[in-house]
Amino acid sequence: MTDSSLPPLDLSPEFVEAARTSKAWPFEEARKLVKRVEKRDPSQPVLFETGYGPSGLPHIGTFGEVARTTMVRTAFRLLTEDKIPTRLLCFSDDMDGMRKIPENVPDRAALEPYLQMPLTVVPNPFGGEHKSFGDHNNAMLRRFLDTFGFDYEFASATEYYKSGKFDEILLTAVAKYKELMAVMLPTLGEERQATYSPFLPISPISGRVLYVPMKDVNGKDGTITFEDEDGSDVTLPVTGGNVKLQWKPDFGARWAALDVDFEMFGKDHGPNMPLYDKISKVLGAKPPEHFVYELFLADDGSKISKSKGNGLSIDEWLTYAPTESLALYMFQKPKTAKKLYFEVIPKAVDEYFTFAQKYADMPVEQKLQNPAWHIHSGAVPAIDMPVPFAMLLNLVSASNAENKDVLWAFITRYAPGVTADTHPHLDALVGYAIRYFDDFVKPNKSFKTPDEVELDALKTLDVSLAALPADADGAVIQDAVLDVARQIERYQDPKKKSPDGGPGVSVAWFSALYQLLLGQEKGPRFGSFVALYGIAETRALIAKALAGAHTA
Repeated sequence: MTDSSLPPLDLSPEFVEAARTSKAWPFEEARKLVKRVEKRDPSQPVLFETGYGPSGLPHIGTFGEVARTTMVRTAFRLLTEDKIPTRLLCFSDDMDGMRKIPENVPDRAALEPYLQMPLTVVPNPFGGEHKSFGDHNNAMLRRFLDTFGFDYEFASATEYYKSGKFDEILLTAVAKYKELMAVMLPTLGEERQATYSPFLPISPISGRVLYVPMKDVNGKDGTITFEDEDGSDVTLPVTGGNVKLQWKPDFGARWAALDVDFEMFGKDHGPNMPLYDKISKVLGAKPPEHFVYELFLADDGSKISKSKGNGLSIDEWLTYAPTESLALYMFQKPKTAKKLYFEVIPKAVDEYFTFAQKYADMPVEQKLQNPAWHIHSGAVPAIDMPVPFAMLLNLVSASNAENKDVLWAFITRYAPGVTADTHPHLDALVGYAIRYFDDFVKPNKSFKTPDEVELDALKTLDVSLAALPADADGAVIQDAVLDVARQIERYQDPKKKSPDGGPGVSVAWFSALYQLLLGQEKGPRFGSFVALYGIAETRALIAKALAGAHTA
Protein backbone atom coordinates (compact mmCIF):
# COMPACT_ATOMS: atom_id res chain seq x y z
CA MET A 1 0.00 0.00 0.00
CA THR A 2 3.01 2.30 0.28
CA ASP A 3 2.66 5.42 -1.88
CA SER A 4 5.87 5.67 -3.89
CA SER A 5 5.47 9.46 -4.18
CA LEU A 6 6.00 9.83 -0.44
CA PRO A 7 9.40 9.67 1.31
CA PRO A 8 10.16 6.10 2.49
CA LEU A 9 9.93 5.55 6.24
CA ASP A 10 12.04 3.41 8.54
CA LEU A 11 9.41 0.80 9.42
CA SER A 12 11.66 -1.26 11.65
CA PRO A 13 9.91 -2.70 14.74
CA GLU A 14 11.69 -0.33 17.13
CA PHE A 15 10.44 2.73 15.23
CA VAL A 16 6.86 1.44 15.03
CA GLU A 17 6.86 0.52 18.71
CA ALA A 18 8.30 3.91 19.73
CA ALA A 19 5.63 5.67 17.65
CA ARG A 20 2.87 4.05 19.70
CA THR A 21 3.94 5.91 22.83
CA SER A 22 5.69 8.99 21.43
CA LYS A 23 4.57 12.22 23.09
CA ALA A 24 5.30 14.34 20.02
CA TRP A 25 2.01 16.04 19.14
CA PRO A 26 1.77 14.63 15.57
CA PHE A 27 1.81 11.10 17.00
CA GLU A 28 -0.83 11.99 19.56
CA GLU A 29 -3.10 13.18 16.75
CA ALA A 30 -2.23 10.25 14.49
CA ARG A 31 -3.18 7.71 17.17
CA LYS A 32 -6.71 9.16 17.16
CA LEU A 33 -6.84 8.53 13.42
CA VAL A 34 -5.64 4.96 13.82
CA LYS A 35 -8.50 4.29 16.20
CA ARG A 36 -10.95 5.98 13.82
CA VAL A 37 -10.12 3.71 10.88
CA GLU A 38 -9.29 0.46 12.70
CA LYS A 39 -12.52 -1.26 11.55
CA ARG A 40 -12.53 0.26 8.09
CA ASP A 41 -11.48 -1.31 4.80
CA PRO A 42 -7.67 -0.78 4.85
CA SER A 43 -7.69 -0.13 1.10
CA GLN A 44 -9.75 3.05 1.61
CA PRO A 45 -7.42 6.07 1.68
CA VAL A 46 -7.36 8.21 4.79
CA LEU A 47 -8.10 11.76 3.67
CA PHE A 48 -6.30 14.70 5.27
CA GLU A 49 -7.63 18.11 4.27
CA THR A 50 -6.52 21.70 4.64
CA GLY A 51 -8.56 24.76 3.75
CA TYR A 52 -7.37 27.98 2.16
CA GLY A 53 -9.29 31.23 1.77
CA PRO A 54 -7.77 33.02 -1.25
CA SER A 55 -9.22 36.42 -0.35
CA GLY A 56 -5.67 37.71 0.05
CA LEU A 57 -2.14 36.68 -0.71
CA PRO A 58 -1.07 33.43 0.99
CA HIS A 59 0.73 33.94 4.29
CA ILE A 60 2.83 31.73 6.51
CA GLY A 61 -0.17 30.52 8.48
CA THR A 62 -1.52 28.90 5.34
CA PHE A 63 1.76 27.10 4.76
CA GLY A 64 1.85 26.08 8.40
CA GLU A 65 -1.47 24.29 8.11
CA VAL A 66 -0.17 22.14 5.26
CA ALA A 67 3.16 21.51 7.01
CA ARG A 68 1.54 20.48 10.26
CA THR A 69 -1.02 18.29 8.54
CA THR A 70 1.81 16.58 6.66
CA MET A 71 3.50 15.90 10.00
CA VAL A 72 0.38 14.15 11.31
CA ARG A 73 0.11 12.23 8.03
CA THR A 74 3.70 10.99 8.36
CA ALA A 75 3.13 9.95 11.97
CA PHE A 76 0.02 8.03 10.86
CA ARG A 77 2.00 6.26 8.14
CA LEU A 78 4.56 5.04 10.68
CA LEU A 79 1.91 3.92 13.17
CA THR A 80 0.17 1.87 10.47
CA GLU A 81 3.46 0.65 8.98
CA ASP A 82 2.48 2.46 5.77
CA LYS A 83 -0.14 -0.17 4.98
CA ILE A 84 -3.07 2.25 4.64
CA PRO A 85 -3.02 4.72 1.72
CA THR A 86 -3.28 8.42 2.56
CA ARG A 87 -4.16 11.57 0.64
CA LEU A 88 -3.68 15.25 1.42
CA LEU A 89 -6.18 17.58 -0.22
CA CYS A 90 -5.52 21.34 -0.15
CA PHE A 91 -8.92 22.91 -0.72
CA SER A 92 -9.32 26.52 -1.83
CA ASP A 93 -12.58 28.34 -1.05
CA ASP A 94 -12.19 30.38 -4.22
CA MET A 95 -15.92 30.60 -4.99
CA ASP A 96 -16.43 32.89 -1.99
CA GLY A 97 -17.54 36.40 -2.81
CA MET A 98 -14.96 39.18 -2.41
CA ARG A 99 -16.44 40.87 0.65
CA LYS A 100 -13.80 43.60 0.84
CA ILE A 101 -10.86 44.71 -1.26
CA PRO A 102 -7.50 43.68 0.23
CA GLU A 103 -5.31 46.59 1.29
CA ASN A 104 -2.14 45.20 -0.31
CA VAL A 105 -3.22 44.99 -3.96
CA PRO A 106 -2.43 47.53 -6.70
CA ASP A 107 -5.23 49.81 -7.97
CA ARG A 108 -7.82 48.91 -5.36
CA ALA A 109 -10.40 51.13 -7.05
CA ALA A 110 -10.36 48.89 -10.14
CA LEU A 111 -11.72 46.00 -8.05
CA GLU A 112 -14.68 47.90 -6.58
CA PRO A 113 -17.15 46.81 -9.32
CA TYR A 114 -16.38 43.18 -8.44
CA LEU A 115 -17.30 43.27 -4.77
CA GLN A 116 -19.33 40.19 -3.74
CA MET A 117 -18.39 38.37 -6.94
CA PRO A 118 -16.68 34.95 -6.65
CA LEU A 119 -12.92 35.31 -6.30
CA THR A 120 -12.42 33.30 -9.49
CA VAL A 121 -14.41 35.95 -11.38
CA VAL A 122 -12.63 39.00 -9.93
CA PRO A 123 -9.92 40.15 -12.40
CA ASN A 124 -6.32 39.57 -11.37
CA PRO A 125 -5.03 42.93 -10.06
CA PHE A 126 -1.44 41.74 -10.44
CA GLY A 127 -1.64 41.01 -14.17
CA GLY A 128 0.20 38.05 -15.64
CA GLU A 129 -1.00 34.68 -16.85
CA HIS A 130 -3.71 34.10 -14.25
CA LYS A 131 -7.09 35.49 -15.25
CA SER A 132 -8.66 35.96 -11.82
CA PHE A 133 -7.67 37.10 -8.34
CA GLY A 134 -8.55 33.67 -6.99
CA ASP A 135 -6.48 31.90 -9.66
CA HIS A 136 -3.50 34.13 -8.90
CA ASN A 137 -3.64 33.49 -5.16
CA ASN A 138 -4.14 29.75 -5.71
CA ALA A 139 -1.05 29.73 -7.91
CA MET A 140 0.94 31.60 -5.26
CA LEU A 141 0.07 28.93 -2.72
CA ARG A 142 0.77 26.01 -5.06
CA ARG A 143 4.09 27.45 -6.16
CA PHE A 144 5.39 27.42 -2.62
CA LEU A 145 3.92 24.05 -1.70
CA ASP A 146 5.60 22.59 -4.79
CA THR A 147 8.90 24.28 -3.98
CA PHE A 148 8.84 22.81 -0.49
CA GLY A 149 8.09 19.37 -1.87
CA PHE A 150 4.74 18.68 -0.23
CA ASP A 151 2.81 15.67 -1.50
CA TYR A 152 -0.72 17.03 -1.99
CA GLU A 153 -3.67 17.37 -4.34
CA PHE A 154 -5.09 20.82 -5.01
CA ALA A 155 -8.84 21.37 -5.14
CA SER A 156 -10.78 24.46 -6.20
CA ALA A 157 -14.26 25.10 -4.79
CA THR A 158 -15.23 26.74 -8.08
CA GLU A 159 -14.27 23.61 -10.00
CA TYR A 160 -15.95 21.27 -7.50
CA TYR A 161 -19.21 23.24 -7.51
CA LYS A 162 -19.34 23.78 -11.28
CA SER A 163 -18.24 20.29 -12.31
CA GLY A 164 -20.92 18.63 -10.23
CA LYS A 165 -18.62 17.06 -7.64
CA PHE A 166 -20.72 18.67 -4.92
CA ASP A 167 -24.10 18.06 -6.56
CA GLU A 168 -24.97 15.05 -4.43
CA ILE A 169 -24.29 16.80 -1.13
CA LEU A 170 -26.13 19.93 -2.33
CA LEU A 171 -29.19 17.86 -3.17
CA THR A 172 -28.97 16.25 0.27
CA ALA A 173 -28.75 19.73 1.81
CA VAL A 174 -31.91 20.82 -0.03
CA ALA A 175 -33.72 17.70 1.11
CA LYS A 176 -32.61 18.32 4.71
CA TYR A 177 -33.07 22.08 4.63
CA LYS A 178 -35.21 22.18 7.78
CA GLU A 179 -32.68 20.11 9.72
CA LEU A 180 -29.86 22.42 8.62
CA MET A 181 -31.86 25.46 9.64
CA ALA A 182 -32.55 23.86 13.01
CA VAL A 183 -28.79 23.62 13.52
CA MET A 184 -27.99 27.13 12.31
CA LEU A 185 -30.80 29.35 13.59
CA PRO A 186 -30.10 28.99 17.33
CA THR A 187 -26.59 30.34 16.69
CA LEU A 188 -27.89 33.56 15.09
CA GLY A 189 -29.41 36.78 16.37
CA GLU A 190 -33.12 37.50 15.88
CA GLU A 191 -32.61 39.84 12.93
CA ARG A 192 -30.22 37.46 11.17
CA GLN A 193 -32.58 34.52 11.74
CA ALA A 194 -35.30 36.30 9.74
CA THR A 195 -33.18 36.40 6.55
CA TYR A 196 -30.72 33.53 6.96
CA SER A 197 -30.28 30.81 4.38
CA PRO A 198 -27.53 28.18 4.14
CA PHE A 199 -27.72 28.62 0.34
CA LEU A 200 -26.01 31.50 -1.46
CA PRO A 201 -27.23 31.79 -5.05
CA ILE A 202 -25.05 33.33 -7.75
CA SER A 203 -27.14 36.07 -9.31
CA PRO A 204 -27.86 35.36 -13.01
CA ILE A 205 -28.06 39.13 -13.46
CA SER A 206 -24.96 40.50 -11.72
CA GLY A 207 -22.85 37.41 -11.04
CA ARG A 208 -22.65 38.36 -7.38
CA VAL A 209 -22.88 35.93 -4.47
CA LEU A 210 -26.22 36.87 -2.87
CA TYR A 211 -27.00 36.83 0.83
CA VAL A 212 -30.78 36.70 0.51
CA PRO A 213 -33.62 34.82 2.22
CA MET A 214 -35.22 31.90 0.42
CA LYS A 215 -38.78 32.20 -0.82
CA ASP A 216 -38.94 28.47 -1.48
CA VAL A 217 -36.69 25.46 -1.03
CA ASN A 218 -37.87 22.47 -3.03
CA GLY A 219 -36.25 19.27 -1.85
CA LYS A 220 -38.01 17.18 -4.49
CA ASP A 221 -36.83 19.27 -7.44
CA GLY A 222 -33.51 20.31 -5.88
CA THR A 223 -34.19 24.01 -6.42
CA ILE A 224 -34.33 27.26 -4.48
CA THR A 225 -36.34 30.39 -5.20
CA PHE A 226 -35.23 33.87 -4.18
CA GLU A 227 -35.58 37.53 -5.11
CA ASP A 228 -32.77 38.67 -7.41
CA GLU A 229 -31.23 42.14 -7.38
CA ASP A 230 -33.77 43.52 -9.88
CA GLY A 231 -36.69 42.46 -7.70
CA SER A 232 -37.69 39.45 -9.80
CA ASP A 233 -38.18 35.98 -8.37
CA VAL A 234 -35.68 33.47 -9.70
CA THR A 235 -35.67 29.69 -9.30
CA LEU A 236 -32.33 27.91 -9.69
CA PRO A 237 -31.17 24.32 -9.31
CA VAL A 238 -28.65 24.07 -6.46
CA THR A 239 -26.43 21.94 -8.67
CA GLY A 240 -23.93 22.89 -11.37
CA GLY A 241 -22.37 25.88 -9.68
CA ASN A 242 -25.53 27.99 -9.50
CA VAL A 243 -25.44 28.02 -5.72
CA LYS A 244 -22.79 27.75 -3.03
CA LEU A 245 -23.19 27.17 0.68
CA GLN A 246 -22.66 29.68 3.46
CA TRP A 247 -19.22 29.21 4.98
CA LYS A 248 -20.31 27.39 8.13
CA PRO A 249 -22.57 24.89 6.36
CA ASP A 250 -19.96 24.66 3.61
CA PHE A 251 -17.35 23.51 6.13
CA GLY A 252 -19.45 20.58 7.35
CA ALA A 253 -20.82 19.80 3.89
CA ARG A 254 -17.34 19.53 2.42
CA TRP A 255 -16.37 17.07 5.13
CA ALA A 256 -19.43 15.01 4.28
CA ALA A 257 -19.00 15.22 0.50
CA LEU A 258 -15.34 14.23 0.53
CA ASP A 259 -15.40 11.88 3.55
CA VAL A 260 -12.61 13.84 5.26
CA ASP A 261 -10.82 12.03 8.09
CA PHE A 262 -8.64 14.81 9.50
CA GLU A 263 -8.60 18.59 9.34
CA MET A 264 -6.89 21.16 11.52
CA PHE A 265 -7.85 24.80 11.76
CA GLY A 266 -7.05 27.94 13.71
CA LYS A 267 -8.40 28.95 17.08
CA ASP A 268 -10.80 31.38 15.43
CA HIS A 269 -12.71 28.37 14.07
CA GLY A 270 -12.70 26.58 17.42
CA PRO A 271 -16.08 27.87 18.67
CA ASN A 272 -17.71 26.76 15.41
CA MET A 273 -16.29 23.24 15.50
CA PRO A 274 -19.40 21.67 17.13
CA LEU A 275 -21.51 23.40 14.49
CA TYR A 276 -19.43 22.00 11.63
CA ASP A 277 -19.76 18.55 13.19
CA LYS A 278 -23.56 18.80 13.49
CA ILE A 279 -23.88 19.87 9.86
CA SER A 280 -21.72 16.97 8.74
CA LYS A 281 -23.89 14.55 10.72
CA VAL A 282 -27.14 16.02 9.32
CA LEU A 283 -25.74 15.37 5.85
CA GLY A 284 -25.07 11.74 6.73
CA ALA A 285 -21.33 11.71 7.49
CA LYS A 286 -19.03 11.19 10.43
CA PRO A 287 -17.10 14.39 11.22
CA PRO A 288 -13.31 14.19 10.86
CA GLU A 289 -10.80 14.26 13.66
CA HIS A 290 -9.84 17.83 14.51
CA PHE A 291 -6.80 19.71 15.71
CA VAL A 292 -7.18 23.36 16.73
CA TYR A 293 -3.99 25.42 16.64
CA GLU A 294 -3.23 28.88 17.99
CA LEU A 295 -3.00 31.81 15.60
CA PHE A 296 0.20 33.61 14.71
CA LEU A 297 0.57 37.22 15.77
CA ALA A 298 2.32 40.17 14.16
CA ASP A 299 5.15 41.85 16.09
CA ASP A 300 2.66 44.25 17.71
CA GLY A 301 0.60 41.32 19.02
CA SER A 302 -2.25 41.74 16.51
CA LYS A 303 -3.70 38.84 14.54
CA ILE A 304 -2.12 38.27 11.13
CA SER A 305 -4.55 39.16 8.34
CA LYS A 306 -4.35 38.24 4.65
CA SER A 307 -6.21 41.40 3.66
CA LYS A 308 -3.99 43.71 5.74
CA GLY A 309 -0.82 41.93 4.71
CA ASN A 310 0.71 42.29 8.18
CA GLY A 311 3.09 39.69 9.53
CA LEU A 312 5.62 37.80 7.45
CA SER A 313 4.92 36.41 4.02
CA ILE A 314 6.27 33.07 2.86
CA ASP A 315 8.66 34.75 0.43
CA GLU A 316 9.94 37.15 3.09
CA TRP A 317 10.92 34.35 5.47
CA LEU A 318 12.62 32.41 2.68
CA THR A 319 14.63 35.46 1.66
CA TYR A 320 16.54 35.20 4.92
CA ALA A 321 16.38 31.55 5.97
CA PRO A 322 15.94 27.99 4.66
CA THR A 323 12.52 26.35 4.49
CA GLU A 324 13.39 23.90 7.25
CA SER A 325 13.63 26.76 9.77
CA LEU A 326 10.10 27.81 8.87
CA ALA A 327 8.88 24.24 9.23
CA LEU A 328 10.48 24.09 12.68
CA TYR A 329 8.59 27.21 13.72
CA MET A 330 5.39 25.46 12.66
CA PHE A 331 6.22 22.29 14.58
CA GLN A 332 6.99 23.94 17.89
CA LYS A 333 4.09 24.45 20.32
CA PRO A 334 1.24 24.65 17.78
CA LYS A 335 -1.27 25.35 20.56
CA THR A 336 0.66 28.38 21.82
CA ALA A 337 0.24 31.82 20.21
CA LYS A 338 3.56 32.95 18.72
CA LYS A 339 4.69 36.18 17.14
CA LEU A 340 5.80 36.04 13.53
CA TYR A 341 8.26 38.78 12.69
CA PHE A 342 11.78 39.01 11.31
CA GLU A 343 13.60 38.84 14.64
CA VAL A 344 12.46 35.23 15.23
CA ILE A 345 14.26 33.96 12.13
CA PRO A 346 17.88 33.61 13.37
CA LYS A 347 16.87 31.57 16.42
CA ALA A 348 14.69 29.29 14.30
CA VAL A 349 17.59 28.69 11.88
CA ASP A 350 20.07 27.71 14.57
CA GLU A 351 17.56 25.56 16.44
CA TYR A 352 16.75 23.61 13.27
CA PHE A 353 20.40 22.81 12.52
CA THR A 354 21.00 21.86 16.15
CA PHE A 355 18.12 19.37 16.03
CA ALA A 356 19.21 18.00 12.65
CA GLN A 357 22.84 17.49 13.72
CA LYS A 358 21.86 15.65 16.92
CA TYR A 359 19.38 13.34 15.20
CA ALA A 360 21.72 10.56 14.07
CA ASP A 361 23.11 9.90 17.55
CA MET A 362 19.76 9.82 19.34
CA PRO A 363 17.95 6.68 20.52
CA VAL A 364 14.79 5.87 18.55
CA GLU A 365 12.42 7.33 21.15
CA GLN A 366 14.20 10.68 21.03
CA LYS A 367 14.41 10.63 17.23
CA LEU A 368 10.62 10.58 17.05
CA GLN A 369 10.53 13.54 19.44
CA ASN A 370 13.09 15.43 17.37
CA PRO A 371 11.44 18.11 15.16
CA ALA A 372 13.82 17.18 12.32
CA TRP A 373 12.09 13.79 11.94
CA HIS A 374 8.74 15.52 11.44
CA ILE A 375 10.13 18.29 9.23
CA HIS A 376 11.73 15.78 6.85
CA SER A 377 8.93 13.18 7.03
CA GLY A 378 11.30 10.69 8.63
CA ALA A 379 14.12 11.11 6.10
CA VAL A 380 16.48 13.38 8.05
CA PRO A 381 19.59 14.30 6.05
CA ALA A 382 23.07 14.18 7.55
CA ILE A 383 24.07 17.77 8.28
CA ASP A 384 27.27 19.29 9.66
CA MET A 385 26.99 22.97 10.57
CA PRO A 386 30.35 24.10 12.04
CA VAL A 387 29.29 27.76 12.32
CA PRO A 388 25.85 28.76 13.65
CA PHE A 389 23.74 31.39 11.90
CA ALA A 390 23.94 33.81 14.84
CA MET A 391 27.74 33.63 14.62
CA LEU A 392 27.63 34.35 10.90
CA LEU A 393 25.53 37.45 11.56
CA ASN A 394 28.12 38.74 13.99
CA LEU A 395 30.89 37.89 11.57
CA VAL A 396 29.18 39.97 8.89
CA SER A 397 28.74 42.77 11.41
CA ALA A 398 32.42 42.75 12.43
CA SER A 399 33.86 42.36 8.94
CA ASN A 400 31.35 44.50 7.03
CA ALA A 401 31.33 41.70 4.47
CA GLU A 402 29.33 42.39 1.33
CA ASN A 403 29.94 39.06 -0.39
CA LYS A 404 30.40 35.41 0.48
CA ASP A 405 34.13 35.31 -0.28
CA VAL A 406 34.94 37.57 2.65
CA LEU A 407 33.06 35.37 5.11
CA TRP A 408 34.44 32.15 3.67
CA ALA A 409 37.98 33.42 4.22
CA PHE A 410 37.27 33.60 7.96
CA ILE A 411 35.37 30.29 8.02
CA THR A 412 38.09 28.32 6.22
CA ARG A 413 40.75 29.68 8.56
CA TYR A 414 38.61 28.76 11.57
CA ALA A 415 37.64 25.31 10.24
CA PRO A 416 40.27 24.02 7.77
CA GLY A 417 38.79 21.80 5.09
CA VAL A 418 35.32 23.35 5.34
CA THR A 419 34.38 24.90 2.01
CA ALA A 420 31.27 25.94 0.13
CA ASP A 421 31.44 22.67 -1.81
CA THR A 422 31.81 20.42 1.24
CA HIS A 423 29.17 22.31 3.27
CA PRO A 424 26.44 23.60 0.91
CA HIS A 425 24.02 24.22 3.81
CA LEU A 426 26.58 26.51 5.42
CA ASP A 427 27.19 28.27 2.11
CA ALA A 428 23.46 28.97 1.85
CA LEU A 429 23.46 30.35 5.40
CA VAL A 430 26.35 32.68 4.50
CA GLY A 431 24.16 34.22 1.80
CA TYR A 432 21.17 34.46 4.13
CA ALA A 433 23.33 36.08 6.82
CA ILE A 434 24.55 38.83 4.48
CA ARG A 435 20.99 39.64 3.37
CA TYR A 436 19.59 39.54 6.91
CA PHE A 437 22.39 41.74 8.25
CA ASP A 438 22.01 44.31 5.48
CA ASP A 439 18.23 44.60 5.91
CA PHE A 440 17.69 44.26 9.66
CA VAL A 441 20.91 44.51 11.67
CA LYS A 442 22.94 47.16 9.89
CA PRO A 443 20.20 49.85 9.88
CA ASN A 444 19.83 49.45 13.66
CA LYS A 445 23.49 49.28 14.67
CA SER A 446 24.32 51.74 17.43
CA PHE A 447 27.78 51.71 19.01
CA LYS A 448 28.05 52.57 22.66
CA THR A 449 30.63 55.16 23.69
CA PRO A 450 32.76 53.58 26.44
CA ASP A 451 32.80 55.14 29.90
CA GLU A 452 35.86 55.05 32.15
CA VAL A 453 35.15 51.55 33.50
CA GLU A 454 34.59 50.21 30.00
CA LEU A 455 37.73 51.88 28.66
CA ASP A 456 39.84 50.21 31.34
CA ALA A 457 38.07 46.88 30.74
CA LEU A 458 38.74 47.04 26.99
CA LYS A 459 42.41 47.87 27.57
CA THR A 460 42.77 44.89 29.91
CA LEU A 461 40.93 42.64 27.46
CA ASP A 462 43.24 43.73 24.65
CA VAL A 463 46.30 42.80 26.73
CA SER A 464 44.74 39.41 27.62
CA LEU A 465 43.96 38.59 24.00
CA ALA A 466 47.45 39.66 22.90
CA ALA A 467 48.91 37.09 25.29
CA LEU A 468 46.99 34.23 23.70
CA PRO A 469 48.34 32.14 20.80
CA ALA A 470 46.82 33.11 17.45
CA ASP A 471 45.19 29.68 17.10
CA ALA A 472 43.59 29.62 20.58
CA ASP A 473 40.21 27.92 20.51
CA GLY A 474 36.92 29.39 21.65
CA ALA A 475 37.04 27.84 25.13
CA VAL A 476 40.48 29.28 25.91
CA ILE A 477 39.46 32.68 24.62
CA GLN A 478 36.21 32.59 26.60
CA ASP A 479 38.14 31.89 29.81
CA ALA A 480 40.41 34.86 29.14
CA VAL A 481 37.41 37.12 28.52
CA LEU A 482 35.78 35.93 31.75
CA ASP A 483 38.99 36.46 33.74
CA VAL A 484 38.99 40.13 32.73
CA ALA A 485 35.41 40.65 33.93
CA ARG A 486 35.95 38.83 37.24
CA GLN A 487 38.28 41.62 38.36
CA ILE A 488 35.75 44.39 37.65
CA GLU A 489 33.07 44.99 40.26
CA ARG A 490 30.49 46.18 37.71
CA TYR A 491 30.56 42.84 35.92
CA GLN A 492 30.58 40.56 38.94
CA ASP A 493 27.50 38.48 39.66
CA PRO A 494 27.39 37.24 43.28
CA LYS A 495 24.70 34.72 42.31
CA LYS A 496 27.24 32.92 40.15
CA LYS A 497 30.56 31.38 41.18
CA SER A 498 33.87 31.37 39.35
CA PRO A 499 36.12 28.25 39.39
CA ASP A 500 38.14 29.69 42.32
CA GLY A 501 34.99 30.27 44.37
CA GLY A 502 34.83 34.01 43.75
CA PRO A 503 31.94 35.87 42.12
CA GLY A 504 30.87 34.87 38.63
CA VAL A 505 30.46 37.10 35.61
CA SER A 506 27.29 39.03 34.80
CA VAL A 507 25.72 38.94 31.33
CA ALA A 508 26.16 42.72 31.38
CA TRP A 509 29.81 42.16 30.49
CA PHE A 510 29.01 40.44 27.23
CA SER A 511 26.22 42.87 26.45
CA ALA A 512 28.72 45.69 26.87
CA LEU A 513 31.24 43.99 24.57
CA TYR A 514 28.70 43.56 21.78
CA GLN A 515 27.48 47.13 22.12
CA LEU A 516 31.00 48.54 22.22
CA LEU A 517 32.53 46.41 19.47
CA LEU A 518 29.65 45.50 17.15
CA GLY A 519 26.94 48.04 17.82
CA GLN A 520 24.48 45.30 18.89
CA GLU A 521 22.94 44.41 22.22
CA LYS A 522 23.55 40.67 22.04
CA GLY A 523 25.36 37.94 20.17
CA PRO A 524 26.54 34.32 20.42
CA ARG A 525 29.23 33.03 22.76
CA PHE A 526 31.93 35.69 22.63
CA GLY A 527 34.93 33.36 22.82
CA SER A 528 33.65 31.35 19.87
CA PHE A 529 33.08 34.55 17.91
CA VAL A 530 36.66 35.71 18.52
CA ALA A 531 38.00 32.29 17.48
CA LEU A 532 36.09 32.59 14.21
CA TYR A 533 36.78 36.26 13.52
CA GLY A 534 40.38 36.15 14.71
CA ILE A 535 42.23 37.48 17.74
CA ALA A 536 44.09 40.12 15.75
CA GLU A 537 40.88 41.24 14.06
CA THR A 538 39.07 41.45 17.41
CA ARG A 539 41.90 43.52 18.86
CA ALA A 540 41.42 45.88 15.90
CA LEU A 541 37.77 46.29 16.91
CA ILE A 542 38.89 47.06 20.47
CA ALA A 543 41.35 49.64 19.15
CA LYS A 544 38.55 51.36 17.24
CA ALA A 545 36.37 51.44 20.35
CA LEU A 546 39.20 52.88 22.43
CA ALA A 547 39.85 55.55 19.80
CA GLY A 548 36.15 56.35 19.43
CA ALA A 549 36.41 55.41 15.76
CA HIS A 550 33.33 53.18 15.62
CA THR A 551 30.39 54.58 13.75
CA ALA A 552 26.89 53.16 13.45
